[in-house]
Amino acid sequence: MDLLNGMQVFARVVDTGSFAAAAEALDLSGAHVSRLICELEKHLQTRLLQRTTRRLGLTDSGERFLLRCRDILEDVREATAEASGAHLNPRGRLRVHCMSGLGVLITPLIARYSEQYPDVSIELTLSQHNPDPLEEGHDVVISIAHSLPDSALVSQTIGQLFSVPCAAPGYLARYGVPEHPQQLMQHRRLHLQDFQEDAWLFKGQEGEIAISPGDTFRTNVADAMVKATQEGMGISLLPFFSANPALREGSLVRLLPGYRLRERSIFAVYPSRRFLDAKVRTWVGFLQARLPGLLAEQLAVIEAP
Repeated sequence: MDLLNGMQVFARVVDTGSFAAAAEALDLSGAHVSRLICELEKHLQTRLLQRTTRRLGLTDSGERFLLRCRDILEDVREATAEASGAHLNPRGRLRVHCMSGLGVLITPLIARYSEQYPDVSIELTLSQHNPDPLEEGHDVVISIAHSLPDSALVSQTIGQLFSVPCAAPGYLARYGVPEHPQQLMQHRRLHLQDFQEDAWLFKGQEGEIAISPGDTFRTNVADAMVKATQEGMGISLLPFFSANPALREGSLVRLLPGYRLRERSIFAVYPSRRFLDAKVRTWVGFLQARLPGLLAEQLAVIEAP
């Protein structure tokens, strides 16, 4: 059998979680994918996958073989890229993942990048978690964090962001406008998960002030939190780029402008390679050059007098 092709199909089945999804991604029939996996298991004389009607699971042998497969396939990819000049000329499909709240910023940059590099097609995935690029097959993951753990992955800082406390005018008319972070404890506090930690950390002239988020409402999607805040459910912390449209139209009011919340970094994370694919290199460089300016434009809106 074609062992390398079998490895590629096996890795894609694991990454996608099903034979059908792998078949669609590889432009093959489901029957063909199933046959290739059976041939691979027969060749190796071991079962790699546990199959049920609802899910696929790796056996112990499958887990060990998958690690070897990823190393081998990466070596083949590097060798092919070196021979074909992929590390010199941006072309092919670029798989980008970012947190859904950042989609409003990243999508316009993708459009500008595509104008500059028309031979690159971009597949953008938005979700509320930061995946491992090696495990899920992404070329670049755009992550939000204070810092990243040590790993074999490469990370580049491409911007900084922070949240702003906001409330609806109607809520403030009913419950009053807080003038100090401590006064937030007297209000209903809405918790946007993923963008915030267990405490709201305000920095002012008196130092850092920690306020615990409330339990009135929790969500992990910034757009949903904007809507909940507009509806007068309480006070929330919103990433400044998510809050801007509502602040412009007056459906939300920024609170405590004299205090700055703790900043978080935006990272571009990608696997380390000796011959970095040109589409990855140019995309990360493009983000480093353009995203800070876009963030500065957004920030100027909320900091305007």
